[in-house]
Amino acid sequence: MKESVLNSNDTTQKLPATLTIASRESRLAMWQATHVRDRLAALYPQCQIDILGMTTRGDQILDKTLSKVGGKGLFVKELEVAMADGRADLAVHSLKDVPMELPEGFALAAVLEREDPRDAFVSNDFDSLAGLPAGSIVGTSSLRRQALIAARYPQLVVKPLRGNLDTRLGKLDRGDYAAIILAAAGLKRLGLERRIRAYLSTDDSLPAAGQGAMAIEIVAGPRADGVDLVALLSPLNHEPTAHAVRAERQVSRFFGASCQIPLAAHATVDGATMALRAMVGTPDGRRHALASASGPAALPEALGDQVSQLLERQDAAGILAECKAEAVADSVADPAGDAGNA
Repeated sequence: MKESVLNSNDTTQKLPATLTIASRESRLAMWQATHVRDRLAALYPQCQIDILGMTTRGDQILDKTLSKVGGKGLFVKELEVAMADGRADLAVHSLKDVPMELPEGFALAAVLEREDPRDAFVSNDFDSLAGLPAGSIVGTSSLRRQALIAARYPQLVVKPLRGNLDTRLGKLDRGDYAAIILAAAGLKRLGLERRIRAYLSTDDSLPAAGQGAMAIEIVAGPRADGVDLVALLSPLNHEPTAHAVRAERQVSRFFGASCQIPLAAHATVDGATMALRAMVGTPDGRRHALASASGPAALPEALGDQVSQLLERQDAAGILAECKAEAVADSVADPAGDAGNA
């Protein structure tokens, strides 16, 4: 299925008296919502723009990995409900937290220019993953990062790390982990760049699809009041980023990616050309497939399909079947951890 940011060529825009942005209440999510609010306020000073802060299930369940409690959709469902029942007009998300298939009746209206897509190594005592002593505990919320670390540094112990950004840093500071891996974008947005001891290159730690990008979700279709949200939000859409993340998300869609699958995809745009790299692997790092290709930036889904087919030739299906079998075994061993899937 093709995913695209909606387009509008309408230059005459009817403004509502107010707009309400739905957002998670974490400090990073509120920063993102405030950023969008301020940009919209600069464009439409006559419109009052409010933020509706909400706590999602993904924020509430912190003692289980995302793969065991229902996946990334736990971070957006309540925001979609707020839009559907009229309490909010739009929602701001970290794009990597947005499921590949949106519920019927919703659409992405804009993708903002991407921040740094890299992963960041954060530690109080060590300078890099390579510098950690054998047996050191590394925290991450991502099976993708777990697979990449396990493949390159099998002497390290990777353990789950949940919670918002401040919570994760707090767990590091109290000594629960020797180091943690976080998205560089979030640290930079909150002015915490000083906590980064090293950046992991995209060659060493291929980012998740959409990492570093923010997206604005709306209820699809015409509004009863005649306001065209797509037209209002179009100045915030950054076309190169929108094309890149469409290619990345197409790889995830091709393989039916979820939090139970270690999958990475990262695209870069240079003029009219896009380059895309993608990886699937097992969480223990024993098996992986890596592929890359280039093509027209204007055809992101086609490039995503091309790279996905290259991965298929490297037995991506077998790798993913192994991941799913392991996830089922984990759910049987820990049935309470799967309750969020209900």
